[in-house]
Amino acid sequence: MATNIGMMDSAYFVGRNEILGWINDRLHLNLSRIEEAASGAVQCQMLDMTFPGVVPMHKVNFDAKNEYEMIQNYKVMQEVFTKLKITKPLEVNRLVKGRPLDNLEFLQWLKRFCDSINGGIMNENYNPVERRSRGGKEKSVKGSSKISKSLQTNNMHHPPVTASNKPPGPKQAKSHATGGGSNSSAEVQALSKELAELKVSVDLLEKERDFYFSKLRDIEILCQAPELDDDLPIVVAVKKILYATDANESALEEAQECLNQSLGLEAEEEEVEEAQT
Repeated sequence: MATNIGMMDSAYFVGRNEILGWINDRLHLNLSRIEEAASGAVQCQMLDMTFPGVVPMHKVNFDAKNEYEMIQNYKVMQEVFTKLKITKPLEVNRLVKGRPLDNLEFLQWLKRFCDSINGGIMNENYNPVERRSRGGKEKSVKGSSKISKSLQTNNMHHPPVTASNKPPGPKQAKSHATGGGSNSSAEVQALSKELAELKVSVDLLEKERDFYFSKLRDIEILCQAPELDDDLPIVVAVKKILYATDANESALEEAQECLNQSLGLEAEEEEVEEAQT
């Protein structure tokens, strides 16, 4: 079970369009942006498809908009991770912010993980729409019964509104709505400008990510060249950094220690050879 994979794994070279296509095809959704999966609900259902019955889908909120609602979804996901003994750390504070790069990397990992379980084959007996709506229908039925009871109570205490006791002031309300229209228009323009700036920032981040990934890939290819000995200290040290799987700790210290030990051994061998001659 591939729970931890290095940053140079091919999984992290899967593009966002392929990831979105994978999600939409499997779950019968219509996502157009990676950020739309920031709530964690999509990830929960992907795990539910891969491990039927493990995820309590009635606890997953697909309408989560606020961070505290999204966090509840990630709590469900963490419980599933614990059940399945998945050691992948969940960086909830970063994911709920809706940053495209953070969410893309997590979805790239999730795709690789799910494919390693089912070989990329879709479970034909799984109905994603039914699984999503089952909990939602129960909630809506319960909610409607509560609303109807409250309406009955209100009707007992308050008479229905008629033309004779209708509260005054419709003209004032209309003028208020007209005045608020200009404010709404200004807000829309401000949000549109902010959205355009965010899109530019995302494009720049993706270009920067691709740039550094290509550099790392060049280094990996160089280290795998047949002309180089795999036991060379510098090659061993570089590979330790490239293939490190722990996202929370740097592999630099371990690589330096390995390199120093190798160089120390070489120095001792040279001293022995000089002493013998």
